[in-house]
Amino acid sequence: MAEPLKNLYNKKLTSNLSNEIVKHYPAFDQGTFERSVFDDNWKERELKQRMRHIAVCLHQQLPENYERAIDILIPVAEKFNGFEYMFFQDYVECYGLGDFDTSMSALEHFTKYASSEFAIRAFILQDAARTMKQMLNWARSGNHHLRRLASEGCRPRLPWAMALPAFKTDPRPVLKVLKSLMKDDSEYVRRSVANNLNDISKDNPDIVIQWAQRWLGKNRETDRIIKHACRTLLKAGDQQVLALFGFTEPGHIEISQFKLQPTVSLGEKLNFSFKLSSNETQGSKDKIGMCRIEFAIDFVRSNNSLSRKVFKIAEADYPESKKVVNRYFSFKEITTRRYYAGKHRLSIIINGVEKLSGTFVLSV
Repeated sequence: MAEPLKNLYNKKLTSNLSNEIVKHYPAFDQGTFERSVFDDNWKERELKQRMRHIAVCLHQQLPENYERAIDILIPVAEKFNGFEYMFFQDYVECYGLGDFDTSMSALEHFTKYASSEFAIRAFILQDAARTMKQMLNWARSGNHHLRRLASEGCRPRLPWAMALPAFKTDPRPVLKVLKSLMKDDSEYVRRSVANNLNDISKDNPDIVIQWAQRWLGKNRETDRIIKHACRTLLKAGDQQVLALFGFTEPGHIEISQFKLQPTVSLGEKLNFSFKLSSNETQGSKDKIGMCRIEFAIDFVRSNNSLSRKVFKIAEADYPESKKVVNRYFSFKEITTRRYYAGKHRLSIIINGVEKLSGTFVLSV
């Protein structure tokens, strides 16, 4: 199993950090700082708790004056790149809500080395109008890290971050930012735009469908943004969205020779296969045509209820009239999902329509 991300916060990291800080602020007490970080509760803290704890420990050793503290941290942050150094931004979130201008300058600087996407959200919650004006300015920046921050920071449902309830209800301020980034030169930025739109689709599907209808077909890159933005709606089998991408009702497609492994143990692979056939003549020959092939598993939960997850197998314009599909699902243990013993259900989905299903038993 992969090393937990929280273990990125180790004594080497804090030592390197304090060594750099003391160059700019000789009064910084390195020994006290490092001892305070690794206190009696350190092992119990998870990733973001450790990030916040380091920010608090920094505050205890830096000047009480916020502007002076930021002046010290600005050059220090330039020496460190990566997700784990987002405690610089966390410092701003904790201690800078009362100084908007200094905090915006700090987040603008820090995001070039580690994203400010979490910290900016506290400022949106405090003063959405003022902060979103700043986001619009960043969306026009020549720096792609700042343009991405403009999109990523206002995602209504950003993972691991506090939600933005007002933007779940009314995403219009977010759409103003996204509109200016739809044709961005950076894939890094465009992917964030797609993820933001996908967030919006979970609360306001009609808005994203209208957005897709407006932008689809403009060019290759915006088409990719729209396709990725609609991934939740596609998995949900939204027929209006499926039709936008050419996936029509699959009445002409039949499934046969469905084989599903009856039992599987935790850590093993569940194998299944089936055959697609076209029963309709299109032109001079039969063809399957535009087809999005998925499978869903209804996982047993701890309370014996079921929770469905949809997985894409493939999608293409198939010129053949028959196609055999062999697939497996790995029940290898992962940190993002816990498996429970019992009878599960696997279903085959074609163009958003469930065609057949079967059950299997998972032993844990």
